Amino acid sequence: MEVPAAPTLGSVIVHDWHRSPEGKEYLGCILRKRKRKFFGLIERPVLSPQLAADIANYKVFVCGKSAVGKSSFIAKLAGLEVPSMHQETTGIQTTCVYWPVRLSDTERPIIFRFQFWDCGEAALRKFDHMLPACKEQSDAVLFLFSFTDRSSFEDVPALISRTLCPEENIARVVVGTKLDQYMHTDVTEDDLRDFQRTWHLPVMRVRSVNGPRVPNGSALDGRSGLMECAPVLNGLAEILWQRDQVIAGIVRPE
Repeated sequence: MEVPAAPTLGSVIVHDWHRSPEGKEYLGCILRKRKRKFFGLIERPVLSPQLAADIANYKVFVCGKSAVGKSSFIAKLAGLEVPSMHQETTGIQTTCVYWPVRLSDTERPIIFRFQFWDCGEAALRKFDHMLPACKEQSDAVLFLFSFTDRSSFEDVPALISRTLCPEENIARVVVGTKLDQYMHTDVTEDDLRDFQRTWHLPVMRVRSVNGPRVPNGSALDGRSGLMECAPVLNGLAEILWQRDQVIAGIVRPE
């Protein structure tokens, strides 16, 4: 997974901290013998007294055209198997992902808890209460498009307008999926640059395939998977922490 340079207020986290000896210790709280731990809605990582850290909670709504890879994207971040075939999400599904970071100013570790909300396009269109439920108390909305489906990219501006009102104080992030099929892309780098110049929104790129497996092949390699997801998780943590600083009046928006 890759996150290109995007307009920010300045780096507030140490982006390569997860590779340090201290960072790897904190990653251990979301790993078990190289496999990712799965956390339910009321579960949280168990930290030793030496690794105490505050937890920052964020609700993130993931939306986009059917079949762009919303469920696969969330599965990738959570260390779960990426579905081999598309199946429309029925109703609302929530997934919790924990990610430790170190803040640049205080040099203290903090654990981000991202609660991802995924709702199928058909359900959103059929039931009027679905979209308000997904947006309620959301901190960010991720607008997904597929590199292999140009129409999904061209629909992003309309998707943003349909989903959020201009006055809603919710972070907006655009995510391009299926980067692993980039040779067959319908969306070019020039398209992305033009989009960012017009909309001034960060754009992330993600691959939609399973990562490496542990030596016996029985499960995904959690540590390698985290290294692959780190740019996206760090990028999202950066955006949301900066948003909180602006809301609190600690920094001024550019």
